[in-house]
Amino acid sequence: MSFELINSIISWFLKKRKHQMELFLKYPIDVQNELLLKLIKKAKNTEFGTKQGFSSIKNYDDFAKQIPIQQYESIEPLIERCRKGEQNIFWPTKIKWFAKSSGTTNAKSKFIPVSDEALENCHFKAGKDMLGLYINNNEDAKLFTGKGLRLGGSSAVYEDNNTYFGDLSAIIIENMPFWADFSSSPKQKIALMSEWETKMEAIINETINENITSLVGVPSWMLVLLNRVLEKTGKENILEVWPNLEVYFHGGVNFNPYREQYKKLIPKDDFRYFEIYNASEGFFAIQDRNDSSELLLMLDYGVFYEFIPMNEYDGENSKAIPLSEVKTDVNYAIVITTNGGLWRYLIGDTVKFTSINPYRIKITGRTKHHINVFGEELIIENAEESLKHACKKTDAVIKDYTVAPIFMDEKEKGAHEWIIEFEKEPNDINFFTAMLDNSLKNCNSDYEAKRYNNMTLNMPIVNIARENLFYDWLKSKGKLGGQHKVPRLSNSRKFIEELLIINKQ
Repeated sequence: MSFELINSIISWFLKKRKHQMELFLKYPIDVQNELLLKLIKKAKNTEFGTKQGFSSIKNYDDFAKQIPIQQYESIEPLIERCRKGEQNIFWPTKIKWFAKSSGTTNAKSKFIPVSDEALENCHFKAGKDMLGLYINNNEDAKLFTGKGLRLGGSSAVYEDNNTYFGDLSAIIIENMPFWADFSSSPKQKIALMSEWETKMEAIINETINENITSLVGVPSWMLVLLNRVLEKTGKENILEVWPNLEVYFHGGVNFNPYREQYKKLIPKDDFRYFEIYNASEGFFAIQDRNDSSELLLMLDYGVFYEFIPMNEYDGENSKAIPLSEVKTDVNYAIVITTNGGLWRYLIGDTVKFTSINPYRIKITGRTKHHINVFGEELIIENAEESLKHACKKTDAVIKDYTVAPIFMDEKEKGAHEWIIEFEKEPNDINFFTAMLDNSLKNCNSDYEAKRYNNMTLNMPIVNIARENLFYDWLKSKGKLGGQHKVPRLSNSRKFIEELLIINKQ
């Protein structure tokens, strides 16, 4: 069978799904409400369902009254019991997979339950939809005349009490259906290698002679891989290696800082970039139009959505609203209920709706200040704890600070840049920086992964601020007073550039 025929058959199969999507596009609220009641009915005899009176829930209002909004810390004891082998706690079918990710305040990592239903009806379904939506928008697509290069994060999977945990990408690869493995590269054996540098070399060796037509992965990691491909092959750009490359499906971090670098690496006017929005907790939205910065909220993946206006946000004490009440251009925190056993769970992301017919969104950030340019999910708690450790080791005292990313430039890696105003400076700023970096690795596994052998992030840069730098900066903006605070973490360089200029004066 020719590759052209295979491409036509698979494309036809994926396009059929578009008709099913039309149901939630036409009746979004009905689809979501029906989904909620199905989730409640399925889990009513679980331990959580019994305790929360699922049997008496008849509609969304009952649901919102009876079930509290929850963050990871609230459900961690239930998850830990499930990880030790107990079942039917918050979901009726057996859960043996847990997606490991960072970002919680009190723990280095969190473990998100991944049910068979979540794998099949959310993550794998979304993978097919991602391809189907692209093909629907590009009738001349030739994706399946070649293969897609998939680049996951850390792919090690660990066993504990007959349950398994690892990055979501590793869990997906372990459970991947045959059709996905057939059309992807590298093969499962290489994709699941645990040592990153060895895996990188193996991926390059396997793929440089393949007909790669698409890329899938996080921009910061993919950039490292593509630059290594050029080093290995001696080529000027990626199209000289893979001339039939036509699309890059990306997600995980903001793509804007990387866009120009990708244009240089892939100099093709009609090359397509398609954004996806997925997380350990589920797959939520997909870009459904060419050259768009908006994502279509997918409403039939076993995920029920609620939203908290950020101007009213108060963590678990917040009042959420259903999809039917959202408005455009309002910043919302997302609350999800899933077919993996998460009930009214705050995932920490914020979005704005750009359209409500259909429901399209833009990702706007996190509920907490953070830096996530490279997928490192650095939060204020990480920064504060690490500064405390570095100060203890160097007998320093800190007055004020802020942190921003240094974006990747050509083949130069990214980094974090700090400006710290000391009440008492350390004797050796280089030793202070090393202690800060080591502590960040210890309290944040995502940061640790990106710093491994300087793969994505170089050593942080620490600038010593002159006396009263932050005071003078706030004063210049008319923001002196208790209500005005120095932004600790930022995904842009706006604040730090201003401060660096003033610091020289």
